Amino acid sequence: MKILHFDIKPHNILLDENFNPKVSDFGLARLCPTDKSFVSLTAARGTIGYMAPELFYRNVGTISYKADVYSFGMLLMEMASRRRNLNAMAEQSSQIYFPFWIYDRLHDGREVTIENDTDQEIKLAKKMMIVALWCIQTKPDDRPSMDKVLEMLEEEDGDLQIPNKPYFCLQDPPVEDVGDDYNRNSWSSYGTSVSDSKGPT
Repeated sequence: MKILHFDIKPHNILLDENFNPKVSDFGLARLCPTDKSFVSLTAARGTIGYMAPELFYRNVGTISYKADVYSFGMLLMEMASRRRNLNAMAEQSSQIYFPFWIYDRLHDGREVTIENDTDQEIKLAKKMMIVALWCIQTKPDDRPSMDKVLEMLEEEDGDLQIPNKPYFCLQDPPVEDVGDDYNRNSWSSYGTSVSDSKGPT
C-alpha cells in the first residue's frame, strides 16, 4: 500500500530537534494499492492553493499520487522564494500568482534575485523553482515522480530544462464525482509524457 496525503503544505511539515522534516496531519490521507494507478474520490480534498487541478476539473487527468507531487511543488516554490505563492497585495498584477511570474522570468532568461541571498543561495533557489514548476504542471502525466524530483534536487550542476507553463482550467467543469468509470486508461510514465518538451526523463 502507498499513502496519498492530499494535504501537503507548510503547516503540515514539522521539524524535530535536529531539524529533520516530518510530515504530519494524515486526516485527509488515503491508502492506495501500489498496483493501482489512480484513486476515486467523491469530493475534492486538501487546502486551496496546494490542491492539484485534477481534484477540481474532470478533463485534467486522474487522481493519483501525482496530486501530492503538485502540492510538494507549491511548497517547494514557497520555500525557494520565501513568500506565499498567492499575493493579492502585490504591487504588479503579474506578481499576484508567483509561479507564473517566476516562469516568465526564467523563460525569458532574466535573473531571479532574492534579497540578502548569496550567489550560491540564489542558484539553489533557481533550481528549486524549476523543479517546483515541473511539479505543478497542470496535467498529472506531465509531473515527475517523487524519485525524479529528488534526483533533480540532488544534482550538483544539472542544467534543468524549464517545463511548459502551467495553466489554470477555470473554464472546465468541476469534478462532482470521480469514479472508477472515469478514464480507466493508465497514464504514461513521466519520461514518455514529457518527451515532446525535451525535459528531464
